[in-house]
Amino acid sequence: MQGLWTIYRRELAGLFLSPLAWILLTIALFAHGYIFIFYLVSVTGRDLRAAMQLALAGDVFWWFMLLLPPLLTMRMISEEARSGVLEFLLTAPATDVAVVLGKLAAATTFMGLLWSSVLLYGGAAHLLGVRPDWIPAISGVFGATLVSCLFSSIGLVASALSSTPILAAFAAVVMNFLVIVLPSLDALLKLPAGHWAKVALGHASVVSQYQSSFGIGVLDTKHLVFFAAWIAFFVFVATRLLEKRRWS
Repeated sequence: MQGLWTIYRRELAGLFLSPLAWILLTIALFAHGYIFIFYLVSVTGRDLRAAMQLALAGDVFWWFMLLLPPLLTMRMISEEARSGVLEFLLTAPATDVAVVLGKLAAATTFMGLLWSSVLLYGGAAHLLGVRPDWIPAISGVFGATLVSCLFSSIGLVASALSSTPILAAFAAVVMNFLVIVLPSLDALLKLPAGHWAKVALGHASVVSQYQSSFGIGVLDTKHLVFFAAWIAFFVFVATRLLEKRRWS
């Protein structure tokens, strides 16, 4: 797609030149290190695999998923629309879908580097004589990056809906939260066991789709299709919203 690589490089450079991105990266690295060391100390260093998985599947992990992608993507469209830069971008030789995918790829790359920090702790333990289980760790990083791509695509939809970055970030956090808690609707609706809506909500769980596959080192095509379908849907919505801005 024309212009995708250019948009990707531009957005990725913009992220690494942004103080906010480095602040988020520092906070995440500190939190990962703290969780990793705290768990190893609490179990006297016997369960290195669990310590690495905790950093990629615990409560802190999902809080990061809820907050970091919206903060990274909130300015990507809304700020450019407010400042007038988006008008020049839309007149450049780049398709709308290339613009959205380039921005999404930049945010996903940054998040992937962030989650890869967990491998550094495993490498440090390996140098000290404790061999970690690399397959679940690498699978967990890949899955975390895939989930980040999903939530970043939601962030781009929110950014395309608003010309105010803060409002875009807030809307993205709310949307991410709704996606995470979507399966809990069956408890609120008190659906009987085996009800088609209960089964559908169970299959729509982002948390269970991640933890039952990537979180334990298993790669299943149905989980890949699940995330690919969600990402494609939000990319489509963001592209249509961007197209609306082009013609408005």
